[in-house]
Amino acid sequence: MAAEDLLAQLTTEERELISPAPPPRSAGAMKAVLTDDRFSDPNWVFERKLDGIRCIAIRAGEKLQLLSRNDRSQNQRYPELVEALAAERCQQFAVDGEVVAFEGSQTSFARLAQRHQHYVPVFLYVFDVLWLEGHDVRSLPLRSRKRLLKNALQFHGPVRWTQYRNTEGEALYNEACRKGWEGLIAKRADSPYVTTRSKDWLKLKCEHGQELVIGGYTEPRGSRVEFGALLLGYYRDGRFEYAGKVGTGFDTEMLHELGAQLRAAKRDTPPFADPHTIKERHVTWVKPELVAQIGFTEWTRDGRLRHPRFLGLRDDKPAGEVVREG
Repeated sequence: MAAEDLLAQLTTEERELISPAPPPRSAGAMKAVLTDDRFSDPNWVFERKLDGIRCIAIRAGEKLQLLSRNDRSQNQRYPELVEALAAERCQQFAVDGEVVAFEGSQTSFARLAQRHQHYVPVFLYVFDVLWLEGHDVRSLPLRSRKRLLKNALQFHGPVRWTQYRNTEGEALYNEACRKGWEGLIAKRADSPYVTTRSKDWLKLKCEHGQELVIGGYTEPRGSRVEFGALLLGYYRDGRFEYAGKVGTGFDTEMLHELGAQLRAAKRDTPPFADPHTIKERHVTWVKPELVAQIGFTEWTRDGRLRHPRFLGLRDDKPAGEVVREG
């Protein structure tokens, strides 16, 4: 569809909800709330939950930016995505999506995290539009925004359209878990786009996993190099709470790379609010700045991770925003 026709497809009522505006200056992404509910509702849409890095792509003529959710430029990291988006006919847009890498048929954050070590093919799955042809469209209902998005981009090369269903959430959730997906995102169909966490978007996870902050590490044993296990935590009401340790999921290259970052972040005192609950010996404390993606089976009764595994480091979220999700 020609650029001048994109907004012409809106109804009179929809046009009253949009307004002329400059392109966004920051990522300002809408975030979902974790829920244990599994439901079907014709007033909601359901999408596959992708295991990658959130990305806002902003194009204003010749200028194109890929921004992580903490406003770090991703242009140098993913030049093939920049090239694909720059080839779009539409020259004024801001779209929301997820950068992913695949391990077989599954999206894998661990695979994506290898990108800084060697080339890994990546894709941008786009699911929303915030700004289009000089207009802020975030106040439009979700289904209207998706209609605009589908017509605005060509979705060629590594840029992909994110499929969704309008109902049958429970059936799709069961299918997602059977196929080994991470889960679903449920979105209220008439919801506007807001730059906060909102219950209009819900996360339905098939397995547990979330970001946690590194607060220390233990000494290596045997043939292990650099460190033994990472001590992890999250923030609750301004307190840095201990969540347990993780000692699996590292290859030798990651051990050396992360070991160097940990040594540079050493501190003399524990960053945790209640270090007396930590039973580990020979711990080196670090500034709580590095964010790790951790997979695990469940939380124990005393608030510790059961069977955790390290998946990779995240540089797209400030440590101070990491909270316990479930």
